[in-house]
Amino acid sequence: MKIDRPDWDNYFMEIARIVSKRSTCIRRQVGALIVKDKRILSTGYNGAPKGLKHCIDRGCLREKMNIASGERHELCRGLHAEQNAIIQAALHGVSINGAEIYSTHLPCSICMKMIINAGITKVTYLDGYQDELSIELIKESNIKLKKI
Repeated sequence: MKIDRPDWDNYFMEIARIVSKRSTCIRRQVGALIVKDKRILSTGYNGAPKGLKHCIDRGCLREKMNIASGERHELCRGLHAEQNAIIQAALHGVSINGAEIYSTHLPCSICMKMIINAGITKVTYLDGYQDELSIELIKESNIKLKKI
């Protein structure tokens, strides 16, 4: 009997997809997973800070202002999935130095800067994202990039 068993990258990406289902963003549901030595350290999805109203409850300012994807990140009330995964690790005292991050989307330039400074060594993602600076930052860093 042959078992269809996913490799590690597909296994962790499938979990990131499930995490993305918790997203409260109207525009894009993103999930992220931080992994080290094949162990999940932290997860995150995009949405408003804890205790605040979510975009699904009060609407999206970026939609109302007709702001294109990948622009004016500061006008979003939500945190990105990668940011939330990094914050959750810090909140619980979990070192992510030397870890990998799996994200359903290519991290934006703001997230990429956080990923670089957090010591994450590899970014694996499914879908692209309109942020040329993000690609420039990853090329300049020593971080490995893999698209599934």
